[in-house]
Amino acid sequence: MTTATLHAAPAHRGSWLSRSEQWLDDRGKGAWIAAMVLGFIFFWPIGLALLAYMIWSKRLFNGNCARRTRHAHVAFKSSGNTAFDSYKSETLRRLQEEQDHFEQFLGRLRDAKDKAEFDQFMAERDKRKDDKDAEPVDA
Repeated sequence: MTTATLHAAPAHRGSWLSRSEQWLDDRGKGAWIAAMVLGFIFFWPIGLALLAYMIWSKRLFNGNCARRTRHAHVAFKSSGNTAFDSYKSETLRRLQEEQDHFEQFLGRLRDAKDKAEFDQFMAERDKRKDDKDAEPVDA
């Protein structure tokens, strides 16, 4: 083996367009919108093409980018090893359960915070009302 083969550039998967799409997907919908705006600023047909692609691929109106769909597909794909697949499915089920419990906890936390803020508002309103009633009226 020569040093030229050892230092060869790594093989890139896909074209520069698919790499660019993956790069933007990794950064989320905001990156797509920023790329579209920059496209309109520098050369309007590029911005228009990005807008059309975002609408066609449902990236503009969907909160999730394609990478989340790809990750979900890979997560449930069988490895061929039944022991590992059962371990993986049990772990994913447990993580989903923990996420559900955490989201419920956050909901209760938000509800408690909202109630505390509302109670504070009502107490301040009642105090202002009592202060107005207690002020002497000049006749």
